[in-house]
Amino acid sequence: MIKTDIILPIKYNTDIILEQIAERLPTLSREEIREMHLVRRSLDLTPTDAPVYRATVALTLDPEREAGLLKMRKKVKEADEERFTAPAYSADFRPVVVGAGPAGLFAALTLAEAGARPIILERGLPVEERAAKIKLFERLGILSPECNVQFGEGGAGAYSDGKLKTGARDKYKMKVIDELIGAGADGDIAFSDTAHLGTDRLPVLVRALRERIVSLGGEFIYSARLTDIVLRDGQLSSVTYEQNREKITLDTRAVILAVGHSARDTLTMLYNKGLKMSPRGFGIGMRIEHPREYINKIVYGRHANMIDDAASYHLVTHLSSGRSVYSFCMCPGGTVVAAASEEGGIVTNGMSEYARAAENSNAALLVSVTPRDFASDSPLSGIELQQKIERAAYSLTSDYRAPSESLGELLGGGAEGEVVPSYPRGTERISAEKYLPSFVTDSLRAAISDFDAWLPGYAYGGAVLTGPETRTTSPVRIERDGRHEALGFSGVYPAGEGAGYAGGIVSSAVDGIKTAEMLILNTK
Repeated sequence: MIKTDIILPIKYNTDIILEQIAERLPTLSREEIREMHLVRRSLDLTPTDAPVYRATVALTLDPEREAGLLKMRKKVKEADEERFTAPAYSADFRPVVVGAGPAGLFAALTLAEAGARPIILERGLPVEERAAKIKLFERLGILSPECNVQFGEGGAGAYSDGKLKTGARDKYKMKVIDELIGAGADGDIAFSDTAHLGTDRLPVLVRALRERIVSLGGEFIYSARLTDIVLRDGQLSSVTYEQNREKITLDTRAVILAVGHSARDTLTMLYNKGLKMSPRGFGIGMRIEHPREYINKIVYGRHANMIDDAASYHLVTHLSSGRSVYSFCMCPGGTVVAAASEEGGIVTNGMSEYARAAENSNAALLVSVTPRDFASDSPLSGIELQQKIERAAYSLTSDYRAPSESLGELLGGGAEGEVVPSYPRGTERISAEKYLPSFVTDSLRAAISDFDAWLPGYAYGGAVLTGPETRTTSPVRIERDGRHEALGFSGVYPAGEGAGYAGGIVSSAVDGIKTAEMLILNTK
């Protein structure tokens, strides 16, 4: 298989792709092409007449013809089509996976494909039942600490835009993409640089992954919160979970801890058990909402009427104070999410359905926080900072309504034609100064002028800011060695975002796959 770069108009079809290939490789006839598929596509807004896609297409030809074109080394490269295959599992015990987010699901899938018959412990409910708990919180403010936007099958990623940031693709990332497509995702996630799954479609994909794992011998146990791990002579011997107030012990010599970034009680338990942890930096800020059509116009400019997809952006600036301020988890045509997982705290996040057709577009505006900002040297001190902010916000409304203000107000003025906040519990006009550290609000103000210079019109005074956003990534890392085992804890495998080794759906899933692979190899 070979690949070559082509340029496509916004509206294209197979014939246009073939025409572009013919221009690129004039000596190649259509009849010689056995298979063809896009492997990369990105939007280019720089042409003056119309935007285009810059794409890479992979072609399967007769092997001799491919070899001849590669030998010429003109306009073609060899396509890397290596695919991941799990090694065979030969141990006599069933490994346990804690958490059914992206890392846990893909770790479990890898183990199941290897013949390990994994047991998956999920503290929340199956994805079909989880939605009812979340709706109850959004409508009535009744929070389930065990099943919410953070906890439940699918993890926090199930209530997001479902972005798939892949970067350079290897066999692990392609395994994730292939499995998602097999579960029902659109095929364009294999090549689009703006690929996303959509909150409304994610439950279907999660359920399909679960059914595949079960068909291969995996077993899911829900409402099962990990409460203990037991070692003998440094080797894991069992794990204990609580279900319906009953504690149940499973004998096993390997557990993958894919607990997610909000399992604070679990992380505290593991720290008290002696697992070595270190504090990590993260971001703190608010969700900013602009009208979707407004963002389309300032991002796409003169091409706005030619592009159907809702526009996204990514902004970052480095202030003289040493702080970085950046946009995160941008959700075109999306809504702000009520993402609390602990009673008495307010947390925001963002999500988009597949169509990205909601009235507003939102993104987190975050200020970098480092362990130097924490109150102590404890690895859990970042969690304490998050909780302090979340509880301060809750104390201002006391019913899970979120504090919000216009961008104009944050900048010291007023605003007309303000955006209506999409946060489902409702909002109350409250200054961010009352719940966020001053270095956060000062940094946000300083960054806005830079953002507006790079994306003129961004500093629209009517844009609305709703906060706080604190759960951007895990504030701790569970240290592990080259075998992916926790230091000094044989058979204990920290994985994914909660353990501090990933950020987002694809990287978490990849870390789950790699950790499961290491578990299998370590038990041979």
